[in-house]
Amino acid sequence: MNDFGQPAQRVFFDTNIVVYCFDTLEPRKQTRAKDLLAHGLNSKLGIVSYQVVQEFCNVACKAKRLQLPQERILAYVNLVLQPMNQVNPSPELIESALKLRSELSFSFYDSLIIASATQAKCQVIYSEDMQQLQRVGSLQIVNPFLMVADERRE
Repeated sequence: MNDFGQPAQRVFFDTNIVVYCFDTLEPRKQTRAKDLLAHGLNSKLGIVSYQVVQEFCNVACKAKRLQLPQERILAYVNLVLQPMNQVNPSPELIESALKLRSELSFSFYDSLIIASATQAKCQVIYSEDMQQLQRVGSLQIVNPFLMVADERRE
């Protein structure tokens, strides 16, 4: 149960949320992403997939704005992402993603994120890349940075 007596929600983190934890050019998004991932990890309600782990490693190795050393990438994967990694590749996951792609016209990789979140029985996907408040089955897509953008106007 959360602070309001509601059932606690399992949340899925898209790769962009993880990447923002290291993006010093976006300090408000960085703070928000760190808070979300820390809560997800500590509450054991945060979920990522093997795809998210791989994509994070790829961006962390290549993105000049991050410039993370290999040791830091590995430590973050082991301490934060691996404990939340509850969805690994499988033929069923690929089949589900392809079906979603066909039915809903998402990209394959977004469909794989949605299929992973569904498999993990999440209620929310945190993503900056998908349509805010769109529902896919029992999932709701939430851009956690929209309130950060609103804070700038205050």
